[in-house]
Amino acid sequence: MTGWPQVGAIARRSVVRTSRQPASVIPPLIFPVALMAVNAGGLRSSTDLPGFPTDSFLAFALAVPFIQGALFSTMNAGTDLARDIQTGFALGVVQVVFYLAVGLASGVEIESGPAGVAVLLLFGAIVSLSFGALGAWLAFRTGSGETIQALFPVLFVFLFISSMNAPRNLIGVDWFRTAATLNPVSYMIECVRSLIIEGWNAQALALGFGFAVAVGIVSLALASRALRTRMTRT
Repeated sequence: MTGWPQVGAIARRSVVRTSRQPASVIPPLIFPVALMAVNAGGLRSSTDLPGFPTDSFLAFALAVPFIQGALFSTMNAGTDLARDIQTGFALGVVQVVFYLAVGLASGVEIESGPAGVAVLLLFGAIVSLSFGALGAWLAFRTGSGETIQALFPVLFVFLFISSMNAPRNLIGVDWFRTAATLNPVSYMIECVRSLIIEGWNAQALALGFGFAVAVGIVSLALASRALRTRMTRT
């Protein structure tokens, strides 16, 4: 039996739950944008560095909320699923359009044009699905919303040891540059960033989509195995 009917039911339930609790969408929308604004204001002088790819740090930083929002998807999807394991099942949604709207309203120009915006939306959906699957795996493994919330700082570390605030080639600390290079989140951010400030960079797109899909495949496999284990226990 295919699992698509169950996926559809979970998705519908998530939409209904979100519509009944609209305040729950505020943190995933506002917090990444607020952090972007703080970083853009405090790190504006970074654009004066030789080799910095743009003269607008806001355009450089706009890629970060895409991935940060996906991390929120991990926690939202995982927490809802963990809560439903105690009573029943659910899933979260994407905030990409909101981040794009904020960037465009702030004067950021998308160098890849309308086609690039379409690719950004597709990429945002894939990344959110991948991290949402990771959240589902955590939910099935723990069965506790509180435990998943406690794991959020651990996941957030991956964002801060990435290339979120500086291009990897301009990171002066060796260990940090190495960590950022080994971190898949860096390539996801750089994929979004390339569409915003470069135009079309085939290597950045291939790496970003490749890592996003890989995370999704691994997370879905882990979630599927954990679900079978969870259903066996219950």
